[in-house]
Amino acid sequence: MLKEQMQEIGESAKSASYLLSGVSAEVKNQALWAMARALRERTEMILEANSQDMDAGRAKGLSDALLDRLLLTPDRINNMAEGLQALVGLPDPVGEVTKMTVRPNGLRVGKMRVPLGVIGIIYEARPNVTVDAAGLCLKSGNAVILRGGSEALNSNLALSNVISVAAASAGIPEGAIQLIPTTDREAASIMMTMNDCIDVLIPRGGRGLIKAVIAQATVPVLQTGLGNCHTYVEEDADLNAALKIVVNAKTQRPGVCNAMESLLVNAKVAEEFLPPVVAALQEKGVEMRGCSRTVEICSDCVPAVEEDWGTEYLDLILAVKVVEDLEEAITHINTYGTKHSEAIITNSYQKATQFIQRVDGAAVFVNASTRFTDGNQFGFGAEIGISTQKLHARGPMGLEELTSTKFIVLGDGQIRS
Repeated sequence: MLKEQMQEIGESAKSASYLLSGVSAEVKNQALWAMARALRERTEMILEANSQDMDAGRAKGLSDALLDRLLLTPDRINNMAEGLQALVGLPDPVGEVTKMTVRPNGLRVGKMRVPLGVIGIIYEARPNVTVDAAGLCLKSGNAVILRGGSEALNSNLALSNVISVAAASAGIPEGAIQLIPTTDREAASIMMTMNDCIDVLIPRGGRGLIKAVIAQATVPVLQTGLGNCHTYVEEDADLNAALKIVVNAKTQRPGVCNAMESLLVNAKVAEEFLPPVVAALQEKGVEMRGCSRTVEICSDCVPAVEEDWGTEYLDLILAVKVVEDLEEAITHINTYGTKHSEAIITNSYQKATQFIQRVDGAAVFVNASTRFTDGNQFGFGAEIGISTQKLHARGPMGLEELTSTKFIVLGDGQIRS
């Protein structure tokens, strides 16, 4: 029964994708406006559904950070609507023709940007992904099949119903936005092998989810990575600015993938910088896990173990290590990092340049918080995820990253001799 239901969802999405690829930018923009308007009009109903998920999450003992990821508020719903509206103002990538050249025989050969087709997204607690993903897929001409986590089922059902109805009312094909309405894990397993219906899978979540999708999927996977993000404070850094950046990177929203998980401090400024930054972080409830040198300077830090250097906590926990120089910092980041977002705080152009060139990350920052790795913050609207792989897309994946290209060849009767 479930397999038949999944096949029906897949075939509906595939049919919708063929129609959607030819829908004009004007119609897609009207649909995005309608979706944003519907979210605001149905806020109360959405919040009621979310309160059921929050109650269940508390009963299950979810951490405060995970509950924060799950929580919807009027402001967060309005932010989703604003994200959809921001997409309206962005250029439609579909149909863009680049690299048009004329061959000696008169053939004109170029590349046209086209949708990927049907995108399957498997994600965990954050219900805003439902709206962000649907909006991006619609604008880029893709149908989408959404499979959210069990913790957010009621929220996701409410959100997907609101936006899919609104999109259809504006002329978007039925089946372009669908949510799998079950928490049955077999549904996700089936989805991973629906090669006849789904063109690409995008997992968004923790290490276990991403590994499971990579291991089980026969559908191509566009991997969004874990965020073991670092901030390195150099000896020549503005320490007042560094303190503010570090506190923001760790505590502004600790349960998201671009939050800082490890702090590296140059040994020459460790005794001056660590006491105030540890105090500021502890004041916000952060548990500090430090190397032996860190514990010597700040005795109330918990001694770190090897596992701490490679852990994405998604919580108010921070690993701290004192390093001798930039070289050791870069080596540490490239050893334990997840190629997501990395930052250096320095007043040296030379050291900043070296850090940018040698650190392996999808986004590398100088004198700024890693929390800025975000599609909206980068100026191209909501992103479908942050890719840490190097093929097809890397970093926040916006509209262009959800398209491919095909060659178009224009002739006037040429034949090959």
